[in-house]
Amino acid sequence: MVKQVGRQEDWLENQDLRVNSEQTQDGTTATYPEDVSRKSYGTVGSIPSQLYQRLGLPIPRWLFWILTISVGVTLSGLMVSALALWTPLWSTVDRSDEELQWSGKEAEKTLLPADVWSNISEYKLTRPMNILVMGIEPVANSIDGSPESFSGKSDTMLLIRLNPEEKAIRVLSIPRDTMIAIPEKGLNKVSDANSQGGPVLAARVLSRTLNNTPIDRYIRISPSGLRQLVDQLGGVEVFVPQSAENKDGSQQKSTNLVKGWQNLNGQQAEEFVRFQEVNGGDLPRVQRQQALLKALRERLLSPTVTPRLPQLIRVMRKYFDTNLKVEEMMALVNFSSNVERDNFQMTMLPGVFSRLSADPNSYWIDLTGQVKLLNDYTGVTIAGMQPKVIPLGNLKIAIQNTSGQPGLSEKMLTTLKQKGFGKAYLVANGSDIQRDTQIIVQKGDRTLGEQVQKALGIGQVEVAATGEIESDITIRLGKDWK
Repeated sequence: MVKQVGRQEDWLENQDLRVNSEQTQDGTTATYPEDVSRKSYGTVGSIPSQLYQRLGLPIPRWLFWILTISVGVTLSGLMVSALALWTPLWSTVDRSDEELQWSGKEAEKTLLPADVWSNISEYKLTRPMNILVMGIEPVANSIDGSPESFSGKSDTMLLIRLNPEEKAIRVLSIPRDTMIAIPEKGLNKVSDANSQGGPVLAARVLSRTLNNTPIDRYIRISPSGLRQLVDQLGGVEVFVPQSAENKDGSQQKSTNLVKGWQNLNGQQAEEFVRFQEVNGGDLPRVQRQQALLKALRERLLSPTVTPRLPQLIRVMRKYFDTNLKVEEMMALVNFSSNVERDNFQMTMLPGVFSRLSADPNSYWIDLTGQVKLLNDYTGVTIAGMQPKVIPLGNLKIAIQNTSGQPGLSEKMLTTLKQKGFGKAYLVANGSDIQRDTQIIVQKGDRTLGEQVQKALGIGQVEVAATGEIESDITIRLGKDWK
């Protein structure tokens, strides 16, 4: 028997319903009277007649109705818009006992049934699912794994879309300095949303910012959650692009990472993803987060780790807060383990930094023409918006020599120019020596990388925001390029 798991309910919509009917602290119930619209209509309709009476003129019936309808529609639209944008949404998420067992101290008392894991192949994901994942900053004087430890700002934010129809997992990284509108608070950074209203507010404002993207579930990871996970896995191997050191007191612990391939322990992995260069903005940090995420996925799917997943989850679950149900977790694990490497894709939310902002690190979303990105990474279809089409000749292609052999970058540049890629350019050689040439699609559209691959007749296409930040595509030359 196959157990199918789909989107059983929209928890955000349910939260809105709870907000509209929940009791306030003084015992009163906040409701919306059914006759509000009728009263508003009568009040607006009396404006034209009062105006004419003051002028001492009789009002023509046809003008009366035109003014009434016009003013009524205008004011009604403004009222609806105001309510939609500024209604408070930060109530706590009511979760069942089954859901609560996956977070906090109660999680330590609950064990996953062995028969569930032995029959994990029976759990199937039947619909696309969007999951908001947030890594939470440390909260002063809180015990790790307690409800308070999940109440801080989000240091990392990912929207993960699992799509069984395409057998794909796509990850959209949202920089922590992304500017969004929070109800009754105005413009804030997206990292503030969780601390001001928990996962409901964080999901709601992100959903509205991304054209009402559906967000089905959330996962919050406590400050030491990543550290514990990496230690339980025995470390993860990543390439540290440059040595990092921070002893200025801006972080709780000093950062000291050495450039090159490293097998990072938990503390080092936490430093790797949290460290932010001075005046570097959040984008290099997002790139490191994606590099670590890729390394974690490969480690979790290794033959030596997969049999240990039940034990791993038992140890780790107190560091996670989620409204995923047991059946959904099983379906997600089963689905993820069967996704091909080429169908695990990552990108970054498009945007720009504003030099005119008070905070130069503030990141402003730019979704102009991003029809395909929104559809692929969120499932949203925007009617009437024209997709952004980049001719191959206009692709910004960064060339990085990671072969260890001098002169190959210039040769590749000449080849690309001859094939019509007029905006190719060189970047500094990489110290991460590669055997195979990589074609890294920086902005999410794998088809662009495949077209470059076809033109060159070489290269492995990878969709991730780990290339040169300003590029559309980054080619990292390996030893296979002659």
